[in-house]
Amino acid sequence: MDQFPFQQSNWPFRIPVPWEQDADPAYREKEQPLTFVLIHGSWADVSFWAGVAAELRKKGHIVYVPEYPGHGADPNKAVTHAVMSKSIADYIQSHHLHNVILVGHSFGGTLVQKVAELVPDRLKRLVFLNAFVLKDGERLVDEFMPPMIAMFEQLRKNSKDDTIMLPFPAYREQFSNLGSLTQVQSLYNKITPEPAGPFFEKLDLKKFYSLTVPRSYLHLTDDTALPLGNPNYGWHPHMSSRLGLFRLIQTPGDHMTTVQFEPKTIARKLYEAARD
Repeated sequence: MDQFPFQQSNWPFRIPVPWEQDADPAYREKEQPLTFVLIHGSWADVSFWAGVAAELRKKGHIVYVPEYPGHGADPNKAVTHAVMSKSIADYIQSHHLHNVILVGHSFGGTLVQKVAELVPDRLKRLVFLNAFVLKDGERLVDEFMPPMIAMFEQLRKNSKDDTIMLPFPAYREQFSNLGSLTQVQSLYNKITPEPAGPFFEKLDLKKFYSLTVPRSYLHLTDDTALPLGNPNYGWHPHMSSRLGLFRLIQTPGDHMTTVQFEPKTIARKLYEAARD
């Protein structure tokens, strides 16, 4: 008798190898339906998420992309961090949202921190996409190196409405390093000056650090908006480690262009960061 019957040619089953599972739609996972609220960062508006939101909806997810004061069509740049945070919390409450996956990109991470304090019972998970995770009492500008802080201070001083307009060379070299020149120019042509005040506000985050809402960090590994390889700065592990117990998801990408020009990849990685 054959000691290894599974080697017989008439064996009816075959275990698919991993690359076949990725290629064959029959083996693709049916995604757990989730409710996402996507929060953009500085020098952006809700259009930042257009492609990603469309991809998530194709997979059956519910997606909301609220605009917050000082951005989009709002001409008033004299806004505070608290006003921004409250507007997002109010949006979640007024739309009767529960079990929310709250996603923040860049500056949006600080908004996620404060919104989580305001509506923790409505949140299922927090996802930080190359987003700031500030310490209690810290300012956002404290996470930049001194030359960048000096540039922000000078730009703020020179503005007529207490805003910061990121110069194109910085946007291109640091924030969009993987994009083509055409892509970067198309994005830069749409941005407007960023309210400066919230960059320099110290945030009380004691309540945030007492919360038990699950959290994830989606790290775009080629993002040079903050220094790479410097233990005193950067997205991961410098700021991500402040989350305590968290899920880490990583993929190649820069700060501004990858989300907007590779939405399928980002949508998939957001789902991996958000699912149970």
